[in-house]
Amino acid sequence: MKTAATPVARDCGDRVNIKSGVLLAASLVAFISTPAIAHHSFAAEFDGSKPVRLVGKITRVAWTNPHSYFYLDVVDDKGNTTNWACEGASPIALTRRGWKKGDLKLGDTIVVDGYRARDGSRFINARRVTFPDGRSLDSGTPVEDAPPNPPSK
Repeated sequence: MKTAATPVARDCGDRVNIKSGVLLAASLVAFISTPAIAHHSFAAEFDGSKPVRLVGKITRVAWTNPHSYFYLDVVDDKGNTTNWACEGASPIALTRRGWKKGDLKLGDTIVVDGYRARDGSRFINARRVTFPDGRSLDSGTPVEDAPPNPPSK
């Protein structure tokens, strides 16, 4: 003989399981899609018709995903120092191209060829980096809408 409590308890348990499943699925979707939402195309942020070459001292390095960033103090013709942000590929992509985490040392002077940000800020997509020892490595994210590396001057 069934009691009235049995169906109620079963319904309550099913509702809890369904709610837990929905919450888990929503959490997974949010976690997985976050990098895709935050990522951008080259053309959305940078201008492929504005190549730039920077020569400066490294002030900060951030090996992060989906892009790495490093910052340079660049001295202009008038002696004014400005800090530039340089965006590179992800750490794993840089490693596959021959980079080592210690290649960018604070205080080192490097040459960076890249493309300026569309908004005119001191932000570039760093396509190639030349180190103090003369080595040169690609650093830009390989994407379809990005132009090739800018010509060396």
